[in-house]
Amino acid sequence: MVSDLGRWPEWLPHYRSVQFRGAGPRGQIVEMAAKRSGIPIVWTSEFWTDPRALELHFLHLARWTRGMKVIWTLTPTRDGTRVEIVHDLAFRVPLLAGLAEPIISGFFIEHVAGQTLATFKQLIEAQTEAAPTDVPTLLRKSSLADESAGRSSLII
Repeated sequence: MVSDLGRWPEWLPHYRSVQFRGAGPRGQIVEMAAKRSGIPIVWTSEFWTDPRALELHFLHLARWTRGMKVIWTLTPTRDGTRVEIVHDLAFRVPLLAGLAEPIISGFFIEHVAGQTLATFKQLIEAQTEAAPTDVPTLLRKSSLADESAGRSSLII
């Protein structure tokens, strides 16, 4: 479910659109648009998956977050699946980094990532309750976990 980017706007109310723009060296180029408390935000990333490591990767290619690496790691646990998102942002203008990074990371990224995880958690739990045998990789229990220092995670 989380790797089906094309359906994110259908599932996530804070996402406005996801448009595939073509192929990149490792995956697809995607333009993603969301809202943070009504403020429209847009970014372009290269997106690819690593099925063996159970990871989704995004490399931001343009705008304020250019160069940021994002990794979603899905780790099976006895209680479900832990989903962790790590954002590695080093603002490209060092002189402005002290001002820009807290705004970009703290105000925009952490909020959108937290909403994304919380919404996926609700959707997957509802799907699991409705048809538990149809979702074999998702188990019984979920809980929202740490959301600090560029990391957002939950157990699904």
